[in-house]
Amino acid sequence: MTGRRILLVNPWIYDFAAYDLWAKPLGLLSLGAILRKNGCRVDFLDCLRSSRPLVGEAGPAPKAWGQGKFLRRVIDKPPQLRGVPRNYSRYGISVEAFTRDLEMLPRPDAVLVTSMMTYWYPGVFEAIRLIREQFPGVQVILGGVYATLCTEHARRFSGADRVITHEGERSVLALLAGIWGESFGYVPDESCLDALPYPCFDLIEDLRYVCIQTSRGCPYRCTYCASHYLCGHARRRDPAGVVEEILFWNREHKVEDFAFYDDALLAGPAAQTLLREIAQKVPGVRFHCPNGLHGREITRPVAGLMRDAGFATIRLGLETTDPSRQRETGGKVTSDEFARAMENLHRAGYDSNDIGAYILCGMPFQEAKEVSDAVSFVKEHGGRPLLSEYSPIPHTRDWEKAVGMSRYPLREEPLFHNNTLLPCSWEGFTLEMYREIRRAVRV
Repeated sequence: MTGRRILLVNPWIYDFAAYDLWAKPLGLLSLGAILRKNGCRVDFLDCLRSSRPLVGEAGPAPKAWGQGKFLRRVIDKPPQLRGVPRNYSRYGISVEAFTRDLEMLPRPDAVLVTSMMTYWYPGVFEAIRLIREQFPGVQVILGGVYATLCTEHARRFSGADRVITHEGERSVLALLAGIWGESFGYVPDESCLDALPYPCFDLIEDLRYVCIQTSRGCPYRCTYCASHYLCGHARRRDPAGVVEEILFWNREHKVEDFAFYDDALLAGPAAQTLLREIAQKVPGVRFHCPNGLHGREITRPVAGLMRDAGFATIRLGLETTDPSRQRETGGKVTSDEFARAMENLHRAGYDSNDIGAYILCGMPFQEAKEVSDAVSFVKEHGGRPLLSEYSPIPHTRDWEKAVGMSRYPLREEPLFHNNTLLPCSWEGFTLEMYREIRRAVRV
């Protein structure tokens, strides 16, 4: 495959709101690294980059530690969302900038496009359309979260030649080998994460942070989460290998901020080994946990190790304080376990500004009081409540329940999965009740 040229594309976000909480296309960059190891030349276009603003405009300044706002332009809403009284925007660079970038690139042999939220697909479709205009006849391959969760929709409407689902390393290599009539010398073992090359973050302009994944999959089976469908069974990397990767990016690219992308970072005995290794070998860097940590795992020793290792942004997945819903949705944490985790984190030196707790709101048949109680509980224990509006996700256990009660045709149109709509609101949890809770969160 030496000499083949691959273009990787991270599309725009089309939504009512979006914010860069250490968001990078880790899976796409991992595929790029595997293709480079096989001798391919890899280019990367990131529609969400912030280093080249819209023509005549200044880009938003990044906030501390690499997070910040995306570039943004208000656009027309899709017809299905015209009744929503909020601005709808394209987040990322201008269409003109993307077109210019395509024109400057050599013609690729294939284009790999990733996707994230199911209801962000308009940005994916627009990117594919422009790629086809610039490179007619080139194979466009779509993968990622939307492609996996809404496969038939993607195959029918995206404009991609092929749609790859689930973990894509071996599937993409097999597909390209079939298209080109050639074979790859290196085919990774997806069950052995330690054998994979580091994602090609070096292709990112103005690299401010790196995303790290110490595992794939999750040992829990929460009813609202599709991790088990997207990633399969849980697998872990050797802590020593993770530390070597962190050292590489810190030493070779001066990266000081790292975001963990694990679904269950602290689960299992290897987590404490990892924290000790980081504290001993990688001083002076910061770690961020936007995906949420399991409070059950945060014992007093673990909290101390997190502090020693440089964990700066702590996010916990509480979701609810209702005991019945905790059990019914997967039992990943109880209120008592969360309270102990908060106590341990405070003892380790964290304050309420450091610790945010995700609270799910708008779940099927969830009442507003349940959400309000969780907000009060988090505040009482010295944390910052972060409302996480429920999005119905195909292939989860709650999906059919959501489809049955929602006023929107969720099965037919992924745009209606958008959490801004509160797709499963009902008389027990109305939009006005939600606004009241938001006001209480700010107090």
